[in-house]
Amino acid sequence: MVAPPSPTGRIGVYPGSFDPATIAHVHLATLTVEYFQLDRLDFAISASTLGKIDSELGSVETRITDLNAATADNPALMAVATGQSLLADIATGYDVIVIGADKWHQILDPAWYGGVEERDTALRRLPVIALAPRPPWTMPDDDPSVAPPAGVEIVVLETDPAHREVSASGVRAGRHEWRALPSGNS
Repeated sequence: MVAPPSPTGRIGVYPGSFDPATIAHVHLATLTVEYFQLDRLDFAISASTLGKIDSELGSVETRITDLNAATADNPALMAVATGQSLLADIATGYDVIVIGADKWHQILDPAWYGGVEERDTALRRLPVIALAPRPPWTMPDDDPSVAPPAGVEIVVLETDPAHREVSASGVRAGRHEWRALPSGNS
């Protein structure tokens, strides 16, 4: 998917499965819009998710509806579907891509690309990376083994520590207070 043009400027993308959307997803998206002064940030949900079994996820349509309901009070946030799977492909046409430290570790694995050189080429296609801390995953400034290849720009976001352990897996396991609810509900 190539992002449609923004009428006034900068747009970002936040790829993920969002099954279900969490308060941390919404927090991180809102923080990114504010920090980078984006006109729009798209939650991009892939029909073919790498590293997950798509048949075990809720429908893409339901996840889009749920995310749009949870962010209805913020016109800069919108959920969209994409047919792409690799982050470098999903991020084409965007100015910023949002990922968590756990995803950063995953995308550094050369196995997704066929080798280190292919990985580095794909990562250099990414726009600025807005990277969110997610303990226990290490960050590039603290762990040289997860430093980006030359030519890849990362901005570490100062997220609310209360959101760092929030996960969709936790919601599915019963932490319902972590689920992103439709705007106006708390």
